[in-house]
Amino acid sequence: METRPFGATGLTCSAIGFGCGRTGGLLINGPLEDRRRAMRAALDGGINWFDTAEAYGSEQALGELLAEVPEDPHVSTKVTIDAGAPDLAGQVVAHGEACLQRLGRDRVTVMQFHNRVDPYDADGRGFSAEQMLAPGGPVEGLERLRDAGRAQFIGFTALGDTPSLIEVIESGRLNSAQVFYNFVNPSADRAMPAAWSGQRLTGVLDACERRGMGTIGIRVLVGGVVPEGAAVGRVSMMTKETDKDTEVRKTEAALKALGTGYGSRAQTGLRFALACKRLSICMVGIGVPEHVDAALEAEAKGPLSAAAVASLEPVYENNFGLG
Repeated sequence: METRPFGATGLTCSAIGFGCGRTGGLLINGPLEDRRRAMRAALDGGINWFDTAEAYGSEQALGELLAEVPEDPHVSTKVTIDAGAPDLAGQVVAHGEACLQRLGRDRVTVMQFHNRVDPYDADGRGFSAEQMLAPGGPVEGLERLRDAGRAQFIGFTALGDTPSLIEVIESGRLNSAQVFYNFVNPSADRAMPAAWSGQRLTGVLDACERRGMGTIGIRVLVGGVVPEGAAVGRVSMMTKETDKDTEVRKTEAALKALGTGYGSRAQTGLRFALACKRLSICMVGIGVPEHVDAALEAEAKGPLSAAAVASLEPVYENNFGLG
């Protein structure tokens, strides 16, 4: 297993991580023996990072599995709070303490803030960068947890309004960011051609690099669209300016351009993400134990070559043929 530095934290992480969320959903819906098999395969394969969240409903299951093994891998979790309620920092602390209780741990490697950073968020759950960083705000709550020894490091999910995300990153107060990245939307790592459509996250990884932040690549398989195509179930859109049908069509165009020879569809998508060396970890949602085996096999094959990645450039320049 390739290992990478987790930004400037001094931690070393496996290039792929075990995602405990709804994409995959093994720790939410799977039988206990399958959970145990997947955990054992991941640890034996060199995976040393497990990511969960209070919103996933998998913290207790992850904590119970970790209590059965001798290894002590990195664990990250995430809190989501009520943007309309008072005492934002206090909410973060209370939610973080509840996460730790469910996990059965005194401390996690990273405690993350999971609300969107977006002053234009229509559902009322988003925060502006100013609110995030203000005295008594969410970042202060994370800092309290870190200062109390309840989290080694603190971070956030970098979804929302791109300039706002970069402002929070550039504050230098956080140690890590979850970054949206896949072959449909790799904009967090680069500028995209003018014709390309989708939310432009350009500058996010640049800012993370400047601030020495660890980066966790999320949605590397487009929320299940890469392995399952149009047959995938409900897909929540984590970026703006897109929908499920568009993501499916873009995915098929990208896979057609890449061609065969890189493993399964999922392995091809994962290997694309692994080619981005500015991602500390590529998080993979696990649905069955065999998904662990497939991810480890993809990692062993290595990242896609520069030539393979470059073969997607005409697809981007033509906006996936969508017009």
